Amino acid sequence: MAGFALVGSLSMLAGMVDAIGFIAAGDFVSFMSGNTTRLAIAIGDGRFDDAARLALILCVFVAGNTIGVVLVRTAHARIWPLLLGVCALLAASARLETGGLAMSGLVPAILAMGAMNAAVETVAGHPVGLTYVTGALSRFGKGLGRLLTGSRDRGFLVHVVPWLGMLTGAVGGALLQIHAHEIALDAGAALAAALCLVTWLMPRAWTMAYLGADR
Repeated sequence: MAGFALVGSLSMLAGMVDAIGFIAAGDFVSFMSGNTTRLAIAIGDGRFDDAARLALILCVFVAGNTIGVVLVRTAHARIWPLLLGVCALLAASARLETGGLAMSGLVPAILAMGAMNAAVETVAGHPVGLTYVTGALSRFGKGLGRLLTGSRDRGFLVHVVPWLGMLTGAVGGALLQIHAHEIALDAGAALAAALCLVTWLMPRAWTMAYLGADR
């Protein structure tokens, strides 16, 4: 249960930051499938300035994933140093975005969302994604299909957790950005700090299990 609670909370953070970034600058911060489609459309329309911006976002996100894995491995499979870095990056984005730098101010947040994917890879043997839910919804749908055709395995129900987390976080992020935009990213940084504390208190054996077999 602790693993699924952590996944739901991390996905909530991803949804919150994604909604804040999209409302603030018009681009996704964690939903790279959407940015990939928008990149293709921009290229097709000949909007090469937009294409360059979206390509940069994708590269920053991938770099964040790389940095996240390096941080976790350097910390000997401890998650809290990674989440401390995520907190710092979101706080930096809060300062830059408040300064009116729009998308460029959200670059640290994009890096943070990429890095956060290294925090949890599996829970109870189930692969999970933290900043995207397409895979979770697909696995849920396929599991439902197997259930309807005679399977008794209900493990697919766990994939609802990251989707609900992201949805809840996105609603909260949208409300914050619309009604209190000056503290929206600070709220994300505060949630990251809380999750950092939680994972610091977790037994190391738990966090190692969340990172899968390939550490």
